Amino acid sequence: MLDHTAALLALTLSAGTPLVFAALGELVTEKSGVVNLGVEGMMLVGAIAAFATVASGGSLWAGVAAGAVAGMGMALIFAVLALSLQANQYASGLALSIFGIGLSAFVGKAWLGTAIQGFQPVSLPGLSAIPLLGPVLFKQTPMVYLAFLLFAAISWLLYRSKAGLVLRAVGESPESAHAIGYAVIRIRYMATLFGGACCGVAGAYLALAYTPMWVENMTAGAGWIALALTVFATWRPLRVLLGAYLFGGVTILQFHAQGLGVAIPSQLLSMLPYLATIVVLVLISRNSQMIRLHAPASLGKPFLGGG
Repeated sequence: MLDHTAALLALTLSAGTPLVFAALGELVTEKSGVVNLGVEGMMLVGAIAAFATVASGGSLWAGVAAGAVAGMGMALIFAVLALSLQANQYASGLALSIFGIGLSAFVGKAWLGTAIQGFQPVSLPGLSAIPLLGPVLFKQTPMVYLAFLLFAAISWLLYRSKAGLVLRAVGESPESAHAIGYAVIRIRYMATLFGGACCGVAGAYLALAYTPMWVENMTAGAGWIALALTVFATWRPLRVLLGAYLFGGVTILQFHAQGLGVAIPSQLLSMLPYLATIVVLVLISRNSQMIRLHAPASLGKPFLGGG
């Protein structure tokens, strides 16, 4: 029973990791006052870039780097449209997502159904032998550990560093930040590119660790869940981490129920992660004061000043 529980929890961490990468990246972007709805598209482009790199003979970490660069490239397109040309952020993000879905399907035709040798779990000496916690936390792929490091780094950056204070100031009042000499547009560019890189790494994780085989539209809506997760977490990193693994657990329960032969239509079980997303958003929306309290004040609003 203990081994079974440990296996389920370990799979939960594995399933929630792409959401951690994508949602933390979007969190940093939104903290600067920018909403990028193109997460799904950036993840898919990052996934095919990572997979193509490894399938063409590159190393796994070269694939991760390629995914990050591809995600940044997609985010740059969005940033030029939304920040430099002042296009509507929501429309630009949706267009980016649709573009990324189509681009990844087109580029991925050559590798459709191809499998590769992806990241393998790494046991940390001594720690992996701890009952229950060992197999769950210390027998994961390197990218799961990377997600924890990213969480720690972003938490420190946002709330313990001057750079994080400036980023949050830009998201709260870009006019005030500009008045005291900060380049608002440049800071928003950097936050947007960072978010794109994280989404690209999320896609790389899917293609190189979670299911190391190229399948068209392999994110299956994970980008949209990551966007909802940012709101669910009320723009706080710890809640993003916990929420990502909550949704990861719902996903694993879906597969577990199917494996046990539960007499529920598979289509209904497949709906569970998305149904959970809708329920959570409905519950949160009932307390609009909490959302307004934690949401960056200038979220989604263009800045017309210089910088």
